[in-house]
Amino acid sequence: MNRMLTAALAGAALFASSAVGAQETMTLTQVGAPAEPLRIPSSGGEIVLPAPRDKRAYDDMHFAAGRRAGQTLYISGVIAAAPPGKTLDAEGYKVQLRGAFRRIENTLKAAGAGWDDVVMINSFHVWQSPHFSGGRDENFRAVSEVKDEFMKGPHPAWTAVGTSGLLADTGLVEIQMIAHVPGKKD
Repeated sequence: MNRMLTAALAGAALFASSAVGAQETMTLTQVGAPAEPLRIPSSGGEIVLPAPRDKRAYDDMHFAAGRRAGQTLYISGVIAAAPPGKTLDAEGYKVQLRGAFRRIENTLKAAGAGWDDVVMINSFHVWQSPHFSGGRDENFRAVSEVKDEFMKGPHPAWTAVGTSGLLADTGLVEIQMIAHVPGKKD
């Protein structure tokens, strides 16, 4: 992969997580969610792009924020990262995680779903990162606590995997979800 594309991918991943989470008081409109999400028909369902940045990622990097197939919605991984040059404590990490969960929430809403519709979480954690002051247990606990702020139950299935790195150099976790979208017809 050439340097320019690598930088663009890393920048998009960082913006997706840290820019949204950096300011707790931003509204959905301020973080780029349009009044109407873009939906592109696809085999068995549709592509769901809730914000202009998601359309740019779809055009430039060829991946969708969400893709519905039948009554299943697949949400691409969203990275929570430390700002460049920073090391986060648990509270700073939670701010970034809230931004990532808001981004996932935008995709759920754009597809006509909500947190209760999430059936599976896959999370990919950088357990040992110079960008987080805690270890594995603190990393997972922070993610779990923020997840519980958004998801009250029923609780989804969840697989948490350790990895040595993510696309964003300062990424601490990438969160991917699968949801059942009730009432959608092919």
